[in-house]
Amino acid sequence: MVAAKYIVGIVGNIVSVLIFASPIPTFWRIVKRGSTEDFEGLPYVSTLLEAALWVYYGLTKPGAILIATVNIVGTVMELIYVILFIMYAPPRVRGKTVMWVAFLDVGFFGVTFLVTRFAMDGDFRISVLGFICAGLCIVMYGSPLSIMRTVITTKSVEYMPFLLSFVLFVNAAVWTTYSILTKDLFVMVPNGLGFLLGLAQLILYAMYMNHKDAKSRVQGLEEGRQPLIQPSEVHENGEVKNKIRSNYNTTRLP
Repeated sequence: MVAAKYIVGIVGNIVSVLIFASPIPTFWRIVKRGSTEDFEGLPYVSTLLEAALWVYYGLTKPGAILIATVNIVGTVMELIYVILFIMYAPPRVRGKTVMWVAFLDVGFFGVTFLVTRFAMDGDFRISVLGFICAGLCIVMYGSPLSIMRTVITTKSVEYMPFLLSFVLFVNAAVWTTYSILTKDLFVMVPNGLGFLLGLAQLILYAMYMNHKDAKSRVQGLEEGRQPLIQPSEVHENGEVKNKIRSNYNTTRLP
């Protein structure tokens, strides 16, 4: 059982690092073009907070070092993404992003650390940290719901890349298995939810994979309804502007 726990945890580390690395092409594009264009910075700021909190949880709870290790890597990578985003964002977006960093990554994390470190101890500290981490995970796991709604409305999977959906599904499955082996409910609940959402995305992909023309689907929504994707958000080649994709690429770990 101990060996199985570590094997599953190591596999989870590998898959999770690949997911943390998934925004690299996005930031390579940002650096090359010298602009963040329509990308949003909040997903990377919030993922940085989540990864940092999981590091704290993994270092606080005995036997949870595998949770800490992968999220240390994730924290470093997300910090790099946030710094690059601030460097290349226009002034208004830069100011808003810095404000979110100050509020979430410095303020919220700092208050959580100070309160749990100096006002709590033992199992109570671990439980509070677990509830906070699991709560954030559950909230952030809901982000693909907008993409799933887009798929159902447009009957196209153009905006839901199969590879990313599959890797996120595998990641949630691995960490759910790990949480069962370690009896860690705070890892089990959000990743169990992520597993179900990932499975739903793969089912949607199988249902709509043969529908290619998303643009015509969007423009052909029945008259009188508010389109999910506004015409101004679709380029001439049918590609939805980056703000939709940037929100979908946010990682959910562990």
